[in-house]
Parts: sequence; structure tokens; C-alpha cells
Amino acid sequence: MSNNIVQYIIVRGDLKWPTGALIGQGCHASVAAIYKYMNEPETAEYMTNLDHMTKLVLKAESEEQIMKTSELLTANQIKHYMWREQPENFVTSLATAPYDRNILRPFLQEYKLFR
Repeated sequence: MSNNIVQYIIVRGDLKWPTGALIGQGCHASVAAIYKYMNEPETAEYMTNLDHMTKLVLKAESEEQIMKTSELLTANQIKHYMWREQPENFVTSLATAPYDRNILRPFLQEYKLFR
């Protein structure tokens, strides 16, 4: 497996939720993206070595920031999944399909790691 294939997960940092709930939102988006794009070559390669998957978790400042990122990714044909928490129907997270990190990095430069 290429060491450059990664999955980016963006989680809202402005939500005043317990840490576990925020982690769950990122997990929802990650699983949904993997499932939706499981037949893509990069996803298949990413899943061939489960012990060496790389995920980078980034912090969004707002729902609007994630939605704008989704628009940017869509415009550039970057596969991703934007998670909407139900029944509230608001965006909490976004995950890309696995890609070479050099393809994704330019679209996500404004984000910092979620700490």
C-alpha cells in the first residue's frame, strides 16, 4: 500500500458536545465515505492493510466551513461524504474517500489538526 493514501476527516470544533460524541460524528462520516466509495481503486488499496490505515482529523470552525469545503471538493471532483446528524439535520463532519495526500492537501490547507 502506498504510504501516501490517507483519509481526511473534518469535525466541527464549535459544537459543545462531549469528546466521545464528536469522535462518533467523525466515525459516521468516515464509515459512510469508505462504504460509498468502496469500489474505487484508492479505497480498495487503502483497505488492503487495515493495520496501516492513515486518517487525519481536522477541526472545522462551523457548519458553514464544512459546507463550503464540500462545495470545493465537489467542484474539483474529490469524492467525500458530508455527515448530517439526525433528526436535527445539521452538518457535523465530512470525510474524504481515501486519496493520495498530495491530491487532498491543497483543498484542506485552511484546516488545523483537531486537538
